[in-house]
Amino acid sequence: MAILTGQQFLDRLQQQPPTLYIDGERVTDPTTHPATRNMAHSLAGLYDLQHQPDLRDTLSFEEDGERYAMSFFVPHSKDDLAQIGRAHHLRANYSLGFLGRAPDYMNANVMAAGLGAAYFSECEASGEGKRDFAANMRNYYDFVRRNDLCLTHALTNPQVNRAKQASEMPDPYIALGVVEEREEGVVVRGARMMATLPIADEILVFPSTVLKENADKSRYAMGFALPTNAPGLSFQCREPFDIGRDPEDHPLGSRFDEQDAFVIFDDVLVPWERVFLLYDTELANKAYAGTDAVLHMAYQVVNLKIAKTEALLGVAQGIVNAIGSGQFQHVQEKVSEFILTLEIMKALEVAARDGAAPNKYGVMTPARGPLDAARNYYPAVYARLTELIQLLGASGIIMMPSKADREGPLGPMIAKYLQAGNASAEERLKLFRLAWDMTMSSFGGRQNLYEKFFFGDPVRMRSALYDVYDKAPYVERIHSFLKRTETPQVVAADD
Repeated sequence: MAILTGQQFLDRLQQQPPTLYIDGERVTDPTTHPATRNMAHSLAGLYDLQHQPDLRDTLSFEEDGERYAMSFFVPHSKDDLAQIGRAHHLRANYSLGFLGRAPDYMNANVMAAGLGAAYFSECEASGEGKRDFAANMRNYYDFVRRNDLCLTHALTNPQVNRAKQASEMPDPYIALGVVEEREEGVVVRGARMMATLPIADEILVFPSTVLKENADKSRYAMGFALPTNAPGLSFQCREPFDIGRDPEDHPLGSRFDEQDAFVIFDDVLVPWERVFLLYDTELANKAYAGTDAVLHMAYQVVNLKIAKTEALLGVAQGIVNAIGSGQFQHVQEKVSEFILTLEIMKALEVAARDGAAPNKYGVMTPARGPLDAARNYYPAVYARLTELIQLLGASGIIMMPSKADREGPLGPMIAKYLQAGNASAEERLKLFRLAWDMTMSSFGGRQNLYEKFFFGDPVRMRSALYDVYDKAPYVERIHSFLKRTETPQVVAADD
């Protein structure tokens, strides 16, 4: 099938809908349900970009007479990585960087895991003995690529009691765990948080990286994939942010509410050919690093955050231009913070690409140091960027009549009193509405929290950075300096 069109994506979603529940009701058709239809059609638009003549060669590649999404491309050179990065950035621009789990994110995961499938060969299932998990992973990558699937995923256990292990909960199957093995597969029970973009074809349940079980083998260590409508599988979604408002009033929330859900597995059968890892705690905890999937996913994220920061800078300067505040130094200083963040992220992307090297599976892999820096830096700075938008817009981001108001009885008064020095009232209100939806609406508030935990708990992230970063050369440099006994020759000023 290769690259999908938007209509093909919608048709598949309609024919095989995920088992979603929103506001106490089952969503039978996500392409028409008020809470999901706009997001579904936004995803369709993202797929359609692949077929635009001017974008086709950026967003897809040809292999053996078929075209595939560029996010499945296996890089073998730094130029290949640059090509993939351009595709990530272009896709991110579609949503101004506010679609955090666009399909190319998980595509990067399955590409790296598929090429690093040998990692999973180290795992053995019990029961009938060794399963060919490596072949399963390779086959799944090929399956997702050929069908241009949209994937969601879920990593963490429900927040019941962080002080206890999963096996110590009131029910050992609050966290997702293996119940039993059968001839046709394994049965799993429990829940996972949180699946962003459940309006998807399949869910990839990759191992969590923070399994705390003491044993080498654990029922909670697993990796598998399933269709989102598999029997016994259901998604309980949060309250929608798309509340049916006009896109001029909610320019982001009405288009890009990718939804979040916790996933319930009620004795779900996972066929053996869809199992990639089982029981091995150490392999589960190291799966992302062991296949370098984390680095290819992080490379997508860096390009996504660059696009998002560009959009925030555009809105910030747009506000300044509209209301004529650019001559004030405190305004210039605020806008400069966006510029600094953008240039830092761009530099980290370049450094990750420039320092890339082939991994043991032959895949050109971005350098870890710059990507780890970006993954720790951006969550820390994002809240400041949203605050700056609020400070630049001030009360203008609050006093924003809707489109219906502009077209209502007081429309002429709105046009008169809410115009800006360099923009009409309509132009100004559209811009300020976007600023509000970026930073203050329920959609913007969710984005703020989401960025804080995009790649996990910030404290754990920095602890992991401390563990993996090679600090020894810098310590050795200091030791060498301290061992020096020679006295530098002092030259008189007049010599």
